[in-house]
Order: sequence, then structure tokens, then C-alpha cells
Amino acid sequence: MADQKTQFLRFKGHRGFTQRLVLSTLTGKPIIIDEIRSNISSTHTGLAPHEVSFIRLLESVTNGSLFDLSRTSTRLAYQPGLITGTVPGVNASAAGDVIEHTIEERNTRGISYFLIPLALLAPFSKAHMNVRFSGPGVITSATHGTGDISVDTFRTAVLPLYGLFGIPPARIELRVLSRSCPGPHGVGGGGVVEMRFASQVRLPKTLHLNRRPGRIRRIRGVAYCTGVSASHNARMISAARGVLNPLVSDVHVAAQYDPAPLVGDTKTGGKKKIGIGFGLSLVAESSADGVLYAADVVAPPGGMVVPEDIGTQCAYQLLEVIAQGGCVSAASASTVLTLMAMGSEDVGRLRLGREVLGREETIKLARDLKTFGASSWGIREVDDEADETGDFIISVKGTGVGNVGRKVA
Repeated sequence: MADQKTQFLRFKGHRGFTQRLVLSTLTGKPIIIDEIRSNISSTHTGLAPHEVSFIRLLESVTNGSLFDLSRTSTRLAYQPGLITGTVPGVNASAAGDVIEHTIEERNTRGISYFLIPLALLAPFSKAHMNVRFSGPGVITSATHGTGDISVDTFRTAVLPLYGLFGIPPARIELRVLSRSCPGPHGVGGGGVVEMRFASQVRLPKTLHLNRRPGRIRRIRGVAYCTGVSASHNARMISAARGVLNPLVSDVHVAAQYDPAPLVGDTKTGGKKKIGIGFGLSLVAESSADGVLYAADVVAPPGGMVVPEDIGTQCAYQLLEVIAQGGCVSAASASTVLTLMAMGSEDVGRLRLGREVLGREETIKLARDLKTFGASSWGIREVDDEADETGDFIISVKGTGVGNVGRKVA
């Protein structure tokens, strides 16, 4: 049981679950989360499989973390420990120096659900953060129902932004060893992904990204398919280029084909293919350094959609994201704002589009950061008369949390 004398921060509901656990771990403040799906139904109360899996992941990369879960799993008390990363012989084999994390078949979330919070913890780790995700529940593509981005968008639109904080992206490696789309009804996958994060810092640098976003100079992307004809990639690329080529001359989309991974079948005792599907990830790079816009579309698990529709939909989605303005898109806003709040005790500034700022996830992040002791945001509209975008400048004062496990050089 949790110590009654410990001062816990209290939250309710399952929304923002990983975000609150990450902030608790970074700030060292224990939390209690009550009413986790307590009113949804009698058969779907408490933690979902992906949330249980994230707790196990968090336990494996920290030392001294304590979890106290109620019998119905509708209440979680968490006392954070030290972020240790990968320690050979302790949480990883001495030969492999990588933490093996298995995700079970009932998982419905994309691998980015685990990678995004893990990457936020990695710069503050005592040692390198090397984790390999495997198992019948690993989904490397985007997800249709939950809105998770694909592993390709995470690699090309989120990880490069760490360089803005003095965290070299060159020391961050993301390997996709086996791809998988969501299985039947969006459940399960069977992919294998490995992230090696060797960029540990004492304090993230203060960010000033409040200039004009600039013009789109090039578009890059990845078309992927697993267990279907490789021609799906060419059809998606052709449809996307049909929309984008008249607007940007430099468009290049790579094609990636993988066979559907085999996973164990508990009913027959044999193996089956479940991660069959296809999708497209696009990233637009601006003339201003550090400004990236991303779009992600995957075919629904039920099928009934042609590759041309996916390509066209993803291209138009990218144009909508660009039209939202600001210097970061919704896919990376939470990462950038969290790193700004954890940085040195100085005021950083970030330009956000009106729609990105008004998202429920952004507002919830602002409230959670304030609860954990971070300063409230300063928000003002861009006051340039020649600028009619309606963007806002967000001022964030760093808390100076830093990396307690790393010595000052």
C-alpha cells in the first residue's frame, strides 16, 4: 500500500495516462489516478492491455518505482524512481545490452504510443535507453481508431526535433526489424521495433521557435504494405504525387514492402498472419529550420478501400496540417512543449497554430504541467500586421528538472 504520509497529486480518468506517468517520473512527484474507466461498462473497467504494458515498460527502465493497483484496476498509485535506462545484467542481458519488451496480442495501440513517452524519458536517463519491442501486439503502422502515428512519422517528424534542445538526433537510432499493420478489428500486429537512444543531457536547451514557418521546400514519405501486393505502394505514391506535384517540385516517397509477420495462434497451436494492410506517411519540410508537418493514413483493418484513396487522403491531410500553421504540427506538439517545460529555467517561445493550440490534448497537457509545478503558459497572438495566419506565441518557462543521474561535465 502507498504510504499515507506521501503527498500524492491526484488525477481522474484514463485520458492522458502515459503523459501523467511520464511527468511524474521526470519531476519525481508521486501521483494517484482514480476512476480509470469506472463508468464505461461492467466488463471494460480499469486499465486496458496497452496501459498495463506501458506500466511494465516504465518499471523496466526505472529503478525504485512503486505501483499500487486496486483490485478492479480502476485506481493506480505511482511513486516514481530513478530513470536508469538499459543496465546490462540488471534489466538487459550482458551480451545484448537491450531491454526486451513484449506486447501482448490484445493491444490496439500503435508502437508510437510507447515510443513517444519513452523518448521523453530517454534524455534524462542515467544510461543509454535501448529497448526492443516485439510480440504479437506490436503495430508499426498508424492506427485507424486510436489515431497513433506510424513508426515512420515518429522517426522523420518527431525525433529530429530533439536536436532543437541540444539532444543530437544522430545518436538516436530507430530500427524497424519487422513491420505490421493492425490485425482483425484493429487488435494485434506482430512487428519488431528497436530504439537505441544514446543522447543523454543534463538540461535541454531553451527553445525559441517563434519565427515565421517559411515555405514548404520538399516532401518526403514512406509507403508501406505488409502481406499484400507490393503494387499497392506504387499506387499510393502515384495518387499522392498527383496531388502534391503541382504544389512542390521536390517530392520523394520511398516504398517499403514486408511479408505479414507470423504470430502464434492460441486456438490451433500453430501460427497465423494478422498484420496485413498498407498505409502512407508524409512529412513536409519547411525552409525554416526545425519546422516539420506530418500526415499519416492507414487502411482500416476491415479493408474495403483501394490504395489510391489512401494516397489521396494522406496528401490532402498533409495540406490541411500545413494550413493549420505554426512551427510544429499536432503530432509533435506535446513532445516539444514537454521538453520546453523540463529545460533550463529560462523562458522559451514556440509558435503554434490556432487549431493545434485548441486541441484537447494540448489543453490537457497545459493543465497537467501546471499541476506538476511547471509555470503556466503565456499565450499571445502574433502581432505582425503582415501576418494574417492567426498563430499564437506560447511562452514556457523551464523548471530546470534536468537529469539527476548525469554528472555535470
